[in-house]
Amino acid sequence: MNGAYTGILACGRCGTAVAEDDAARGCPRCSAEGVFVNVHPVYESPDPLGRKGGGPGIFRYRHVLPIGGAGISLGEGDTPLLPLERLGSVLGISELYLKDETRNPTWSYKDRLAAVAVSKAVEMGADTVVAATTGNHGAAAAAYAAAAGLRCVVLTLESVPVTMKVLMGVFGARLVALRSGPERWRLMAAAVAERGWFPLSGFHDPPIGSNPFGIEGYKTIAYELVEQLGSAPDVVVVPTAYGDGLAGICRGFLDLRSAGTIGHLPRLVAAEPLGPYSATLQADSEAPVAVEPRSSVAFSTATPVATRQGLEAVRISRGTAVAVPDDAVILAAQRRYAETEGVYLEAAAALTLPVVERLVETGWIAPEDRVVVVGTSSGLKDVGATAKRLGEVPVIEPTLAALDAALEGSGGC
Repeated sequence: MNGAYTGILACGRCGTAVAEDDAARGCPRCSAEGVFVNVHPVYESPDPLGRKGGGPGIFRYRHVLPIGGAGISLGEGDTPLLPLERLGSVLGISELYLKDETRNPTWSYKDRLAAVAVSKAVEMGADTVVAATTGNHGAAAAAYAAAAGLRCVVLTLESVPVTMKVLMGVFGARLVALRSGPERWRLMAAAVAERGWFPLSGFHDPPIGSNPFGIEGYKTIAYELVEQLGSAPDVVVVPTAYGDGLAGICRGFLDLRSAGTIGHLPRLVAAEPLGPYSATLQADSEAPVAVEPRSSVAFSTATPVATRQGLEAVRISRGTAVAVPDDAVILAAQRRYAETEGVYLEAAAALTLPVVERLVETGWIAPEDRVVVVGTSSGLKDVGATAKRLGEVPVIEPTLAALDAALEGSGGC
């Protein structure tokens, strides 16, 4: 067993210790009280940057991850931190950066979660992994299961874009679609309980978050940011659904603060389309507040209910949450990222731009703050949504006059 990881997990709300075999079920004590909370691995004295070189990709931080072996890696992690100088100048921020997670093997930050979760599945002797997902999670789960030689079953929704289904299926996942989230979760819970399948995603209703081992993979984003910047940023904006990325990144910064590597926690911002985190914070409620469900172009993060793990990360870091419900605003932001900085983000990741704009306008983000937005996934996952906002490509005669007329009609280039 890894020296830093104790082999047990604990509830962040009540401190109850949970064995590895029961980790996916969440905290039993809180559940008995009608409160649904995820658990997280416990470490002795994590020092993420004190010792590295444990393996490829994110597994160079293996000593602060909850696995004992080398890990199943496809080269995830070590993603670039891109300065967004033009957008930063327009917004009035001296330092604005994008952590470009589209560079991961399946084009999203879910690869970090899948790498750790599938490694743990192998370690615990699983032969089948299962996930309930709208796409990014499923693609990552399928790819890493294939690399590990495990069977992968994905429960998705009818409404998921074709590209997402292809990405999940091409890696060999057994893919089925259901009509609603609760249907997926009930079926997955039965498969975990009766078939012994290893869960890579959450399957609770109300949700508590994904596999607690896998969530630890997101800690490596915090580690990399501090290495790339030389110190902690002031603000990190994370596209958020069930709070896995938010919780993992927060724990990564907590590890770094505990080791004395950084002196302060960055303020974490939940960027969301429907607004359950915003509603919960505004209500000053301990329990997550549900909002009205509806469709969104940012479907990867379009959850109507927050999780306690996500809310805890926001509150611990003195952060906030901002909702961007307008599809037109999100797609315009996607195009601004692409046209201004050369980065094509999925709609769920692009909503970080209007979130930053709003926080600058209100003064929550100051001009001198060092701000990082996490580009969680590539726009190539749903090109159909982008295509609807782009004009038809003109077919012209091979003359400069025809070219000039076409360029003038399209606004030039």
